[in-house]
Amino acid sequence: MLKPAILKLLNEQIALEDYSANLYLAMSSWCGAQKLSGSAKFLELHSDDEHLHMRKLFAYVNETGAMARVGALAEPPHEFESIRDVFEKTLIHEQLITEKINTLVEACVAEKDYSTFNFLQWYVAEQHEEEYLFRSILDMIDVVGLEGRGLFMADKEISQMTQNVTTAMSSTPPVA
Repeated sequence: MLKPAILKLLNEQIALEDYSANLYLAMSSWCGAQKLSGSAKFLELHSDDEHLHMRKLFAYVNETGAMARVGALAEPPHEFESIRDVFEKTLIHEQLITEKINTLVEACVAEKDYSTFNFLQWYVAEQHEEEYLFRSILDMIDVVGLEGRGLFMADKEISQMTQNVTTAMSSTPPVA
């Protein structure tokens, strides 16, 4: 059975992963409205990936005999200044997720909950990949620019990254 402090943090993480899925779906919709179909598809797939992260946490909590909770979600923003703004906000959000995962890991060590600590190691590695991915997108946008054909090229490059998201989703351990 999970200790109350760990259960509270895990349920908060479930809500945060669920919010992430909605945030990326809102970003996908904005990109679609801007005719950035590659970025829209990328963020839609990333939303699916975040939902899988939430479901994996949900299943883990329930497997321990505790009760996973799905809380109310705040409406994510739906207006952005540019595609760069979308991915800057995504990186900032992923850095927040990393901070929360690290807090969970630290709590597991303090509570000597080594099973949950072990479970969370996948998330630790995943967050490293997420931050790297979004930094890479921002770097690519800086290189190609957004003026003239730069926006078209950036969207095309992001579209090609959908394969990476699809591959990551297929390597995510199944939800029980």
